[in-house]
Amino acid sequence: AFIVTIAMLHIGNNLAIPETWTSSKSYALFPGVQDALIQWWYGHNAVGFFLTAGFLGMMYYFIPKRAERPVYSYRLSIVHFWSLIFIYIWAGPHHLHFTALPDWAQTLGMTFSIMLWMPSWGGMINGLMTLSGAWDKLRTDPVIRMLVVSVAFYGMSTFEGPVMSVKAVNSLSHYTDWTIGHVHSGALGWVGFISFGAIYCMIPWLWKRERLYSLALVSWHFWIATIGIVLYITAMWVSGILQGLMWRAYDAQGFLEYSFAETVEAMHPFYVIRALGGVLFLTGALIMVYNCWMTIKGRVRESEPLPASAPAGATLQPAE
Repeated sequence: AFIVTIAMLHIGNNLAIPETWTSSKSYALFPGVQDALIQWWYGHNAVGFFLTAGFLGMMYYFIPKRAERPVYSYRLSIVHFWSLIFIYIWAGPHHLHFTALPDWAQTLGMTFSIMLWMPSWGGMINGLMTLSGAWDKLRTDPVIRMLVVSVAFYGMSTFEGPVMSVKAVNSLSHYTDWTIGHVHSGALGWVGFISFGAIYCMIPWLWKRERLYSLALVSWHFWIATIGIVLYITAMWVSGILQGLMWRAYDAQGFLEYSFAETVEAMHPFYVIRALGGVLFLTGALIMVYNCWMTIKGRVRESEPLPASAPAGATLQPAE
């Protein structure tokens, strides 16, 4: 369903009319501010239906599977899904605050963005509460650790998004690196980590291996990538807030206090930290590639014990 939705969004966003039947030039079917609204109807819902809905499906499968626990609440998962589907499609206008888009449309986007906080956190709570009775596995299984941290990033970024959609906050954050930090907390923290965890689960299943080549390498991947994404996001937070404050600073005569070049120069140390964070995150991914390749080849590090599994005959009951 979400693949069909993304196709609809993509086609709708790219509708164009050629100048003539033989011309290679065309113009947008909905020009001007309508085109901007369609663009963000597409852009935000590509996030909502691709980077949220699909990966929530992965969360609801792999966390119970790896934790060997039932989903905490099936009822909450249904409410979570349909609330997201209905509300997300209206949130796009929050990207167009303080533009030519009518004020009522901006306010509508902001309102639905704030409403999104509730179902999003319902999903986060459902994922985390699934670990009830299995929290001890966080100490012994770095794959579970990675899946849980991904859900924590999902919770953080889905709280930050509604906050940034509020016009008073958006007047500072818009066009700054704060937005970049927010996007990457979702893209690298949530989507990246849930994907890493899913890959670590699937590789032994697909190649019929008893276990991964090395859980120690998974742990290295987890810590290196986590440090990397934290450096990345925090650097962009500080950089973005500094940008916003410098852009809105006026001197006693009412002129802008800083030129654009000065604001770019002030960003330099934060961009260095951002680059370091990105390198660390990539390094973790390369460790995963090596670990998966060795698993596929059937290698096992003999020095590592087998991971503990649920006791035989354990009865697992869902919350409802």
